[in-house]
Amino acid sequence: MCTGIALALTELPPELMERHGLADRLFERGGEKEVRFLYRHARPVLPVLRQGQLEIVCWGARRGDSKELPCTGWTWQSTVEAGEWGRWEAEAVDVPAMLALENGIWYRVRQGIRGLVVTDENGTERVYIICEPASHYYQVMTRSTSMPVFIDQRI
Repeated sequence: MCTGIALALTELPPELMERHGLADRLFERGGEKEVRFLYRHARPVLPVLRQGQLEIVCWGARRGDSKELPCTGWTWQSTVEAGEWGRWEAEAVDVPAMLALENGIWYRVRQGIRGLVVTDENGTERVYIICEPASHYYQVMTRSTSMPVFIDQRI
């Protein structure tokens, strides 16, 4: 499962950085500053594009976060297509990313990753990355049997 994404600092408005306290996620790669969003972070969040607006949303639900939502940060595309997220009125969103992380391997992403946002029983919005079985190339590259559903890209 994709356990992190990175986005160029220039893609995040300064007010979002400040409002959500993202300064501790700032890194430099090859002279360019990026913001890393990792599931293992104490407070996992992801950027999402919803109705043309960039927002920062909690990434999935961990144990104790919700009594109703799945305790994970991912979901299968087949589960979404089967309508199993309908009871939470899930909304399809895009997760912008320039890089993604899987099993310690950072790789380039053209536009982003598909996700869905739901609201838990406490009123907290949560985003889940949508996954599918990995392509052969992706399996070789990352040693993973699943991969995120990319926006207009096939790896």
